[in-house]
Amino acid sequence: MEYHVKDLELAEKGRLRIEWANQSMPVLNMIKERFLQEKPLKDIVIGACLHVTTETASLVQTLKAGGASVYLCASNPLSTQDDVAASLVKHDNIPVFAIRGEDRDTYYAHLKAVLDAKPQITMDDGADLVSTLHTERKELLENVIGGTEETTTGVIRLRAMAKDGVLHYPIIAVNDADTKHLFDNRYGTGQSTLDGIIRATNRLIAGSIFVVCGYGWCGKGVAMRAKGHGARVIVTEVDPLKALEAVMDGYEVMPIAEAAKIGDFFCTVTGDIHVIRKEHFMAMKDGAIVANSGHFNVELDLEALETVTKSKRTIREFVEEYTLVNERRIYILGEGRLINLAAAEGHPSSVMDMSFANQALCSEYMVQHAGELENRVYGVPKEIDKGIAKLKLESMKISIDTLTPEQEKYLSSWEMGT
Repeated sequence: MEYHVKDLELAEKGRLRIEWANQSMPVLNMIKERFLQEKPLKDIVIGACLHVTTETASLVQTLKAGGASVYLCASNPLSTQDDVAASLVKHDNIPVFAIRGEDRDTYYAHLKAVLDAKPQITMDDGADLVSTLHTERKELLENVIGGTEETTTGVIRLRAMAKDGVLHYPIIAVNDADTKHLFDNRYGTGQSTLDGIIRATNRLIAGSIFVVCGYGWCGKGVAMRAKGHGARVIVTEVDPLKALEAVMDGYEVMPIAEAAKIGDFFCTVTGDIHVIRKEHFMAMKDGAIVANSGHFNVELDLEALETVTKSKRTIREFVEEYTLVNERRIYILGEGRLINLAAAEGHPSSVMDMSFANQALCSEYMVQHAGELENRVYGVPKEIDKGIAKLKLESMKISIDTLTPEQEKYLSSWEMGT
């Protein structure tokens, strides 16, 4: 079996951490039990480009239990947990190609190693695997029956591909499931982002001015948690509806050009490029701390920052100090990459339980409907989304009401009125 991980000696530590995560993933474990019996993914090759974390390991184990052959690489150079990668290779015989801190060439070599397995289903987080397949390995496209996409950034890219007519197979946007973005994006990103910033800096959030760039579900989560830590939260937005929502949620809203002058902490969560640019860095006060929790580090214009930098040093792990030409110091966390995975451990397993339940069930759905779907981006089927919510409530021992026949009739009729 081919693989490329840092050190197999880390496998035992990884196995224990995967076991710990599994304890908070009851929905995925229920799916795994069924998959073991039914083998819905038998003989299917899955190429997965995901953050190699303990939670991802639980998903990969579930897919394998369903009969799939899974090949895994990292979707971000700094998100791999090397002990988890080693454990999957040593204890689960899963080919993993991921090393924390890998350079760009290694990152793409790992993507191509997964594609060499000729996947029938792609499972992406950011759409790098899909875009590489469509540009450099087009001869493999005929093998693919479908794919899934985990994150907002990837869904944006894939919808652009579909719009341009270059997407060659159907994709299910797992990110758009209510049981994904309402919980993973909001509560997972919110908690893990603050966790990463605090671990990297050990600075007090309370009493600070915390600027959140972008007020999608991830931005809402980050703003909520920063406020919970006692920060004065400022939101920057380009969408008037989201900006209005941020105001109604109790936050200050202003352009980034204004926020740059007063912020202590900055965090981008937009999915777009160059949200914080040279002029914004130059306007920041001495000691400003800048992080990104969007999928790619392009949200921060780091190349432009270099042009106004006199000197640079790593002052502590995950913290780079840029001394600018105006003598002010700006601190960039985790090389501008996902701070919740660069400096912390990513989302808590209990919230990834639902996200990865969607991944597993959507893979099964793709197999069941192979050849029936068009080459476009689909939402997660409602029966899967609601089914996962029911299983999660069941695992939490929470019961809810059901409609009476009279209520069902009322909701489906127009005659009854008032």
